[in-house]
Amino acid sequence: MKKLVIRPSKKIREKVYEHLREGILNGEIKAGDRLIESKLADNIGTSRTPVREALHTLEREGLVESIHRVGYVVRPISEVEVSELCEIRLALEALALRWALSKDPAGLANAMKENLSLCEKRIAEGDLKAFVELDAQFHELISRIADSSRLREMTNSIRRYMLRYRIQSIYTEENVRRAVTGHQSVLKAIEDGDKKAAQRALRAHIKQSKEDILYFDYKDKTSVS
Repeated sequence: MKKLVIRPSKKIREKVYEHLREGILNGEIKAGDRLIESKLADNIGTSRTPVREALHTLEREGLVESIHRVGYVVRPISEVEVSELCEIRLALEALALRWALSKDPAGLANAMKENLSLCEKRIAEGDLKAFVELDAQFHELISRIADSSRLREMTNSIRRYMLRYRIQSIYTEENVRRAVTGHQSVLKAIEDGDKKAAQRALRAHIKQSKEDILYFDYKDKTSVS
């Protein structure tokens, strides 16, 4: 793991948390890896207290788990968990899409077009990492135009929770292209004024995302065994 440089502009606990979280999300810290407080503190150059607090936060987010006499371990990807999260995500985003289409379908379509244009530009440049953020922004557009702070908070929470799974499965051009195609299908239905088709396209897109996540995890396990 890269050594963390602590800057005084942020609390040490927050910097440690962000450092560990980024390592887990980008796969540098892998599922099953032990996170030992004393070793992390020595590596980072701080006391164990901010490390312990950061690990508590990561545990609340579901990224690590505390095991008796073992300590903190990065949680593995669970097929059941991924399936549940995708179902919850779909229910929330379907509601957000319905509300957004009842309020400003033209505004939503225009914002989606801009997002997709940026996606194509980044893909042409080979910048797949940038697509992860643009993918999240595409879905956030729906929640924002739905104009419900509670719904937006819930959908963002689910997406943050799924980010670890999504970010690891999407770093192939094939998966990125599939995601873009899913976004384009949602946009086309909106432009056609077909709300039911938009919902079907959203459902198919999220289902494909789940399959990509589970396939990536299965492929990763079989390549190691």
